[in-house]
Amino acid sequence: MRCENRDRNHFAVARLSQSNNYIWFQHIELSAVKNPALLLVMVSVSAAFAQDAPTEFDYPLAVTATADGVVYVADRNMPGVWKIEDGKKSVYFQGSKKFRTPLNAVRCLAMDHEGNLLAGDSSTREVYRFDNDGTPQPLTDGWIGIPMALAVAPDGTIYTADLELHRIWKMPQEGLKEPEEFAVINSPRGLTLDPDGNLWVLSTSSKDGQIQKVTPDGNIEPFVKGHPFNLPHNIVRTGDGTFFVTDNYEHCVWKVTADGEKEKWVVGEPMDRPVGLCLSGQNLLIADPHIRTIFSLAPDKKLSVLASSPVAEIKVK
Repeated sequence: MRCENRDRNHFAVARLSQSNNYIWFQHIELSAVKNPALLLVMVSVSAAFAQDAPTEFDYPLAVTATADGVVYVADRNMPGVWKIEDGKKSVYFQGSKKFRTPLNAVRCLAMDHEGNLLAGDSSTREVYRFDNDGTPQPLTDGWIGIPMALAVAPDGTIYTADLELHRIWKMPQEGLKEPEEFAVINSPRGLTLDPDGNLWVLSTSSKDGQIQKVTPDGNIEPFVKGHPFNLPHNIVRTGDGTFFVTDNYEHCVWKVTADGEKEKWVVGEPMDRPVGLCLSGQNLLIADPHIRTIFSLAPDKKLSVLASSPVAEIKVK
């Protein structure tokens, strides 16, 4: 939001912080604002746009974690990002309800090689990196269609799964106005990297299989052929080569061995429709948006609630 007074080349600018819900003014010289009504308009409009910070999840669909255990959750309907630290959730960034504004339709998160938060947003067709002030900075020129997943290599290279354009885009850590086309795979939804630099792609409906390996030079090799998963959303690879996949329609997390053997590892309650997935230490974190819950899944299959919000009861007349 900008309100300007251009009398004698002076100007005033009012800006609303969507992340922290406060108003600040830049380059204001009160002596230059000759019209008192202007300041009243600036403050009034700012107040009208200010939002109360939410206290509960609305639709948490993606999750990522730092090396020291801080968890970030993408909330599609807030819209914005939550931060969970010491078991307590707080709003890290609150976007606007206005279409084509940053994180209006946030869909995926990842941590980069330096511990900075990345977010993919389909509203602005963009991937953002949050700076030290918690402000999202765009990395492309609105080049991505629907960013569904992000993966970051040790050297900072960023891979983005684009569900709209059926592409995997590649760009350096500093971003690129027009990222490089790395692979063409139908309906990519999840990404994970291995220590050899291979990118593993989870697809909903590719004729070449639902998990495919893309080598560093761009060669594509099918791994899980056919379509054993019903509606897969995200994929994680652990150090021993095991893969885990969230399947929304099957209400489960699949386990896929390094040899390609598949099993429904954890099924049903207390989960409902798992979507988001990431590693946090030895555990998996699962975002289940329909019941507004982030679960922690231990190697022994023990599920615990990391954070949750009440779900309104549906009354049938």
